[in-house]
Formats: sequence, structure tokens, C-alpha cells
Amino acid sequence: MYWGIARLVDDELIGTTTLFNLNFDSGRAEIGYGLGRAHWGNGYMNEALHALLRYAFEVLSFRRLEADVDPRNTNSIRTIERLGFQREGFLRERWCVAGEIQDTIFYGLLRREWEDFRVSNRTAVGDDLRSDPRQQRKYLGAV
Repeated sequence: MYWGIARLVDDELIGTTTLFNLNFDSGRAEIGYGLGRAHWGNGYMNEALHALLRYAFEVLSFRRLEADVDPRNTNSIRTIERLGFQREGFLRERWCVAGEIQDTIFYGLLRREWEDFRVSNRTAVGDDLRSDPRQQRKYLGAV
């Protein structure tokens, strides 16, 4: 399942979020995300992932979500940890990308942790995901 992230002001597509490797029997899925470099640091991805997590846990009723992050990507690590994901492991030489062998950090988030996180961080990102008129964006339907 893929979603686009677009700004409301000009409908520019600035990023994507993904739920993949969905396993409804086990109640788990993996998340993926990407954002254009020009839009980093504006809270777009935090907001988009918050919406994705709500959908995965509250609508699809997943029990667990996982994320696989490049250990060199400190911004991505900060983003995922800010949402309550827990570091579960370091996998050495897991991927070969463009001929480069790469490590990965594996993160997990359980629904009960997400529920606790939302209660303790209500002001971080509210239920109204378009409350900031300066940075309004919309989440396109699954493609």
C-alpha cells in the first residue's frame, strides 16, 4: 500500500509512505517512507507517518509494525524513534544496494506501545493532522 504526501497549497508531491510485506495472519507489516530533500526538517514525515501508523493500527488492526533503517541515516533514525519505535537489532551486511554492502538497524513498534505513546504525546501530533496552516499537506489515496 502506497500513499503520496502532497502540500495542500500547490498539490506538489513531496514524498511517499508505504505499508508492505503485510501479514494479516500474524498482524504485522513493514513501513517505508521517503521525502524530497528540499522538504526535510519541516515535520512533514513525522505527520505522514503518524497518519500511517494510525491507519495500520486502528483501521487494519495490525499488532506490530517494523522498519529497516540505514544506520548512517541519522535523520530517519530520529524520525522513527520519535514515533515510539524501539531498536531491536543491528543486522550486518544485510543489503547490497548499487554494489555497496550495507548494514541495517531493525526497529519495531507494537500496537500497545503506540497507544501508550499517543496518550503520553498528545501534543506532539494531534488527531487533526492538518492543524498547522503554514505547512498544510494532504495524504493521497493508496496507489
